[in-house]
Amino acid sequence: MRAVVTRVTAAHVEVDDQIVGRLDLEGGAQGLVALVGVTHDDTDDTANALADKVWRLRILDGERSAADLDAPILVISQFTLYANVTKGRRPSWNAAAPGAVAEPVVDRFTTALSDLGATVATGRFGAHMRVHSVNDGPVTILIEM
Repeated sequence: MRAVVTRVTAAHVEVDDQIVGRLDLEGGAQGLVALVGVTHDDTDDTANALADKVWRLRILDGERSAADLDAPILVISQFTLYANVTKGRRPSWNAAAPGAVAEPVVDRFTTALSDLGATVATGRFGAHMRVHSVNDGPVTILIEM
């Protein structure tokens, strides 16, 4: 699994001009946006480990984590994190797991975050989404499990 995790002061995701997920942040509070990609051999164990890493990642103010501050997390599935662009100009998606494999793993990641105590918002798997976020810092971290 791969995740691109960004510290934000605002974020929401739209599908068909409707907001389907939003972080409720006020007064300069911070949250995280996690763009998550799944490859063929990822499992529930991988999703659980990644969720724990994201929840405890110390990238919020004062070197604190989402767990320390009860910061909300917006999870967006994104198969394009597994694009291969080594040949030519057209990305290959061979390393990305197909939807039937990826969706349950992304769901497990989201559930694992909730089980850890996170307030989680999500996009809609497989949908064309418009992600709006205000990066803070900016702080953006790539995690691979």
